[in-house]
This record gives sequence, C-alpha cells and structure tokens, in this order.
Amino acid sequence: MSVVNPTSDLLNELEAVNERFERSTPMEILRWTFERFDDDLAMACSFEDVALLHMVHQLHPNSEIIFLDTEGHFPETLEFASRIEREWSLNMTRTTPGPDAVAWPCGTEKCCQLRKVEPLGRALQGRSAWITSVKRVDAPSRTNMKTLMWDEKFNLVKVNPLATWTDDDVAFYLSAHALPVHPLWAQGYASIGCAAMTAKPLVAGDRRSGRWVGADKEECGLHEA
Repeated sequence: MSVVNPTSDLLNELEAVNERFERSTPMEILRWTFERFDDDLAMACSFEDVALLHMVHQLHPNSEIIFLDTEGHFPETLEFASRIEREWSLNMTRTTPGPDAVAWPCGTEKCCQLRKVEPLGRALQGRSAWITSVKRVDAPSRTNMKTLMWDEKFNLVKVNPLATWTDDDVAFYLSAHALPVHPLWAQGYASIGCAAMTAKPLVAGDRRSGRWVGADKEECGLHEA
C-alpha cells in the first residue's frame, strides 16, 4: 500500500472539527461526514450491533458497508449479517482472506493481519474516508481515540461517530428504535468476534473480557496506531 501524506490543511481541518465533535451527537457527526466526503467513503461493520449502521442507513442508504468475513465467524454472525443485508437492502461488500491466510487460522499470530487488516485495506483503496463503530470505552487502547483522525494504516480519514458513547448509549438506541440484536447476546455473549477467540465475559461488568481468550492482545490491528 502506498504511503500518502495528508496536507497540513486537512490535518488542521480534522483537528478543528474534532473539538466540535466532542459535544456532537453521532448523527451530527455523520451528517458532516457525508457532506464532506459524499460517496467517497465506506463503513466497516462487524454486525455485533447495528446502532451505527442504522444511523448510516437512514442518512445515506446506498453507503458501501464492508463486512470482513474472516472465515472464522460464528454461524449466527453470518446469518445475522445476511438477514440485515436482505431486510435493509444494504449495499454490502464482503471481503475474504487471501491464500496466505490458509496457514494462519483464527487465533494464530498472523490471523488478524491476513484476515482483517489486509482485506480491509484492499476494500478501502481509492476511498477518502471510512466509518467505524469503535468507542473509547471498548478497551484501554481506545481511551484517547479521536472522533475524527488521519488513519496512517490505510491512508485516509477515519471517522468514529460513537467514540464518546457508552455501552448503555448503544443499548438505549437499539431499544428506542426497536432494532434487531445479535442472537448470541441472548446466550450471554457481550463482545463478539471470531468464534475461536470469543467467550462469554470472564469478568462481570467487562463486556470485552471474553475477547482474545488465551491470547495476549486487546486489538486485532484495525484500530491500533
């Protein structure tokens, strides 16, 4: 992937807008994003929850939604994603790992790089921005994440409309809009990734404590600096 250096004007713009976004709602952030980038962006969605996806779909129904099929998801995740794609008529792109990933199944050293990072990088090529659903409360590594930032990994603007939200904010939004929820939530799962690395919460009140079971990591690489 070629290295792109953002202009000083763009970096100054992002910094200025960030100050306002600390007091903005996700919908306000998304409206600015679509006005600024129009169709020149995509949203990555894991379908763990559909709160942000619902907002994006309301504002810009034809937005490209990228689902990273790692070939290690729970069957329930694949079925849920297909259901929402069909019922909401999503413009959805599914990525799949390249042949190099065969030797690195989920849970191994290079699995996330080959099954998430590289496929997403290919899907985002040519775009100016991407939208994510990450929140600062998700993990200690995300505590200082900005709402709007330059993503050096993928060489484009990264927009995190839910950065300041809590899990309760998301739950309230899902309930208020009567949105469908991931079927594994009813079984006690709270943070859902690939099946091999996901368990029910190991620590009460820590929804991500069931992620990366048996591995010394907190991130898959998509949201690391």
